[in-house]
Amino acid sequence: MSVAKTVLTIGTAAFASGVFALSALPANAWEPSHPIEIIVPAGTGGGADQMARAMQGIITKHNLSKQSVVVINKSGGAGGEGFLDVKNSKGNDHKLIITLSNLFTTPMATGIPFSWKDMTPVAMMALDEFILWVNADKPYKTAKDYVDDIKSKPDNSFKMGGTGSKQEDQIITVALQKATGKKMTYIPYKGGGEVAVQLVGNHIDSSVNNPIEAVAHWRAGKLRPLCVFDNKKLDYHEKIAGDLAWDSIPTCKSAGLDVEYLMLRGYFMPPGVSPDAVAYYVDLFKKVRETPEWKKLMSDGAFNQSFMTGDEYAKWVADAEKLHEGLMKEAGFMAKTN
Repeated sequence: MSVAKTVLTIGTAAFASGVFALSALPANAWEPSHPIEIIVPAGTGGGADQMARAMQGIITKHNLSKQSVVVINKSGGAGGEGFLDVKNSKGNDHKLIITLSNLFTTPMATGIPFSWKDMTPVAMMALDEFILWVNADKPYKTAKDYVDDIKSKPDNSFKMGGTGSKQEDQIITVALQKATGKKMTYIPYKGGGEVAVQLVGNHIDSSVNNPIEAVAHWRAGKLRPLCVFDNKKLDYHEKIAGDLAWDSIPTCKSAGLDVEYLMLRGYFMPPGVSPDAVAYYVDLFKKVRETPEWKKLMSDGAFNQSFMTGDEYAKWVADAEKLHEGLMKEAGFMAKTN
């Protein structure tokens, strides 16, 4: 039986990752004078945390900054703790925050006084994919096997684990419920790393973790990817688990689950920072993108390597906010107002 299409993504042009000649980059008018903070508005082990710490390591290894980089997790209030920290750090040129979809979902779901417009856009580093994962000991070989089993069981029999409540993982879960006609029990955890561990331990039946959050367990033979929530297969061919590569994973659409979702991995700074500071970090991020370590991270995590800055990035974020407002309303996740 065909199901209604549920699209949870924004059309994005294919952006070439580009090659930047480091020697040709102009001298910056501004440089940091003390350590740089990267705030992660999520728990440890998740995709945002892994990317921030990978960038910290790359910057240190290649001496890309004269100042050290410190990564700080502030996951309280579905990431609201981190966002309010940055919002209230007006003019702090030494603070950045790496964002995910809770940039939109947290203020919509909680009503905290925060918007992405309270910060300064710096750069989109990539878009992150979502994959339907199950424990490798389960009999499901395809997404259809998984869906057929869900449909054969009573509502709420299946446990879906995800990061946080009323955020991207639960949005996808709601879409899956609509596609299958069956309700699931959604169990929130603090970060994607914890979700993967719970799935390995068979404490949940499935997850929609990002590739980077579960790849180590797939490589170890503990988890199995069933499908990717994108309109095309992942364009990475290196073998990861036996003879399987990221491009071995079919789209969920091909299994009758017409659900798509891509998530921002981008950076913002506090309000009122200097344009020269923003230019410094854009330049820094371009250097990071040239390194072999970054390219390995992109491959290991099967990222969509779109890169944006300036007005283009701000417009993408504004469009994504409108998209998420519609998704949150449809799922019934918006904060109640008096």
